[in-house]
Amino acid sequence: MLELRDLVKHYRVGSGEPIRAVDGVSLRVGAGELVALYGPSGSGKTTLLQLIDGTLRPDSGRVLVAGRDVLAMSSREADDYRLRLLGVIGQPYNLIPGARAIENASLKLLLTHGRRRGMPIVEDLLAQLGLGERMWHRTDELSMGERQRVLIAMALATDPRLVLADEPTGNLDTRLTRQVLGQLRGLCVRRGAALLLVTHDPLALGFADEVHELHDGRLREYSPDNVLVAPGSLRGGA
Repeated sequence: MLELRDLVKHYRVGSGEPIRAVDGVSLRVGAGELVALYGPSGSGKTTLLQLIDGTLRPDSGRVLVAGRDVLAMSSREADDYRLRLLGVIGQPYNLIPGARAIENASLKLLLTHGRRRGMPIVEDLLAQLGLGERMWHRTDELSMGERQRVLIAMALATDPRLVLADEPTGNLDTRLTRQVLGQLRGLCVRRGAALLLVTHDPLALGFADEVHELHDGRLREYSPDNVLVAPGSLRGGA
């Protein structure tokens, strides 16, 4: 579903050595698979996501999603790719303040389906995520875990083929991390969506089919000895 081939993105600051944000990354994520990229801040995770979603262009390499070359897309095709094929899950503060949960979750879907066809889809997703009785509450009335699930509903509403989760558990405690990641993984598996999770949270690694470490822009062999995963975080747990 997602294939990265020798992606390179360097930045030059002044006359010094270039910053190797992404330095020859190759990676595959299949349909229904959760792959985690583990690394500290500054390791290149955010740049890699921006290359995949098409908002940055690499110096070299290819990004293929469902067989389509993201870098070869026209501006209009890239917009459609981000709207329909791609779902992005960010931080809870990305929600619109004052808007209701269902209004936030339906933002993308209203553009593709319209309100009449889109709202039932969002209502069903929110119910699956345990927000059936909270969907008409405003953002400031929701807990952090509930806000994160609204973002999941927004990302999955258009039935994307690829989901990018950017530090989705950064503001959650251990219990909510397990709950949110368990629900997210289950939904992606049932829908056959590829899920790439970038995180510096060791607890999140227990939900992945495959884990890679990103360090100074390069993928390296993952070593469990270097990462402490909390007990009880076995894959798929909620």
